[in-house]
Amino acid sequence: MKKTVQYFTKEYLKRCKDLTPDQIIEFLENYRNLVAKVPEKCQLISMKIEPSLLSAFKQKAGLEGAHYQTKIKQLMQDWLHT
Repeated sequence: MKKTVQYFTKEYLKRCKDLTPDQIIEFLENYRNLVAKVPEKCQLISMKIEPSLLSAFKQKAGLEGAHYQTKIKQLMQDWLHT
């Protein structure tokens, strides 16, 4: 994830100095709510997979120290973002 660089004008910084503590708290709370990720509830699915493929996948995930279902989710996310 890339982090953006934010530049502030002199006028903006001057306005910020005039904020009350309550206004600062309100701004920070609003910002936190804006960027906070609310975890979605997972949906249970059913798939037919050959037992040998599932067994090999579980073994490889175990060697990497990962749970196989977590690894499947990561693969799905990676595929969507490529």
